[in-house]
Amino acid sequence: MEIDARSSYWNQTTQAAPLAVFRILFGLLMFLSMVRFWAYGWIVRLYLEPNFHFSYYGFEWVKPLGGFTYILFIICGLSALMVSVGYKYRIAIVIFFLSFTYIELMDKTTYLNHYYFVSLVSFIMIFLPANAYASIDAYKEQNLAFEYISKWNIDLLKLMLGIVYFYAGLAKLNSDWLVDAMPLKMWLPGGYDLPLLGHWLQQTWVHYTLSWVGALYDLTVPFLLLFSATRWFGYFMVVVFHVLTSILFPIGMFPYLMIACTLIFFPSKWHVDALSKLGQYTTWMQPGVYTGRTLNIDYNSFWQRARLTLIIVFFALQFAIPFRYLLYPGELFWTEEGFRFSWRVMLMEKAGIADFRIVDGKTGRRFYVDNRDFLTPFQEKQMSFQPDFILEYAHFLGHHFESQGHENVEVYVDSFVALNGRSSRPFVDPEVDLMKVKESFKHKQWILPFEDEIKGL
Repeated sequence: MEIDARSSYWNQTTQAAPLAVFRILFGLLMFLSMVRFWAYGWIVRLYLEPNFHFSYYGFEWVKPLGGFTYILFIICGLSALMVSVGYKYRIAIVIFFLSFTYIELMDKTTYLNHYYFVSLVSFIMIFLPANAYASIDAYKEQNLAFEYISKWNIDLLKLMLGIVYFYAGLAKLNSDWLVDAMPLKMWLPGGYDLPLLGHWLQQTWVHYTLSWVGALYDLTVPFLLLFSATRWFGYFMVVVFHVLTSILFPIGMFPYLMIACTLIFFPSKWHVDALSKLGQYTTWMQPGVYTGRTLNIDYNSFWQRARLTLIIVFFALQFAIPFRYLLYPGELFWTEEGFRFSWRVMLMEKAGIADFRIVDGKTGRRFYVDNRDFLTPFQEKQMSFQPDFILEYAHFLGHHFESQGHENVEVYVDSFVALNGRSSRPFVDPEVDLMKVKESFKHKQWILPFEDEIKGL
């Protein structure tokens, strides 16, 4: 890839303070997330107690490490803290990205959009000079200290945040969300006991208002944050939206992470002033130790060209991946083929039941499986309405009973799923032996038709 060094955009510089503030807050919140995960006992409950773990296709080799899983969380937490203070930053961010992503991949049951977001952001940060300012690295080694960096380093993070919001807004442009206020109409009445809000959450007009406002917010907030005239209003909306979602829904640290990350849209002076105030208490944050130097980039070097090529490919994938569902027939919310990794945040409420039959293919003898013998309640709930979970679990059951001496094992499932308030309906073809079906990126023809329509993107 050829970069024209004379290009006005590539030569633009800005103060490194916004990137430093982003690094400090991101690392600190990730450290607190690891502490929170440990303190709530989720390491044991989600990774150590289950006898079986659902895997991502192609990452079946990623499994919990037994007692060493605690060490993995310690490594992840300490590396996040090192990222925050900017100590051995380049090593720390690589370790954090690898350890956090490994944790994320250990069990598909725990998939959340914000875990995916953290992995993506930490990957981007590997290539950014986030330790050039207000870091221990820059304080100890003057050759790493820079007051000015290329503007595109900060723009990458703005772009990543913009993709998350805008794609989440596009995903809300569907008839269930806008016309039927689903699934908010199902979820919000559950907050009846919330002070001040409880009464209002029972009102149908509130459900519709929040559905439409939510879509409008996601679609517009990146642009509100971009322009100085609307930035404070946009950030006010960010705070209100995420505080409200943290009250209404149990989504952990994600609201606070987004409140912190969107500060990068504010002008450099705001970040410089904030770090100056913090520098009164922490020596290595004091702006006075920096020389005013600019970090210049040699766009003709092989490594810089490789870095920029990788970044461009990365963002091309981020624009494309959310639309991969167009390659599959059927209703996305029903089949979920192309649903993950596409910023479709809290768009559906699905509940299911899946009864597995183990059949001797020669004699026809059969028996039903008690899922509680193999899965935790949380795993069983997630498995019951997600096709790839059902297929993986069916293979696990087949291999398990083969190891117990059963012959000619065939696995069938009687499955029913309810989507966004609709009545429960058959989900998987009960006549298909799932042991003969292999996981792939191809369309799962054994999923029964939705027999309804959700209009929109």
